[in-house]
Amino acid sequence: MVSEGIGALFLETHNWGKAARFFQALGYEIEFETDHQSGQLRSKVGPPVFIAEIPEDRTPGMQLVLRIADAEAAEQQLKDLGLEGPFEPTHFGTMMTTLRDPDGRVWGLQAPLSGHTSEQA
Repeated sequence: MVSEGIGALFLETHNWGKAARFFQALGYEIEFETDHQSGQLRSKVGPPVFIAEIPEDRTPGMQLVLRIADAEAAEQQLKDLGLEGPFEPTHFGTMMTTLRDPDGRVWGLQAPLSGHTSEQA
């Protein structure tokens, strides 16, 4: 399994509108918005930033997601290394899992759905 680089940055916020305006001031453009206070922004270079609003009683988190080409192959390699990481379909059209590195940080791995290329995901 070889990473194809950073696939996305996922951020949680208490205020979608303020967070979106912050990134727009930095040169990002809204690629799409959902009907549940979230959306994805892109700059001219680099991975997209997906922002989701969460309730005030939760602490906003952040997760860096690495892009890989094939979820099935990666899942087997993870099992061979003794790592659990079943890939599951997301509501935004990819397969995703999370892992912890040796220092306890959480990383996401994202792959296209079967039959799609990584450029389509």
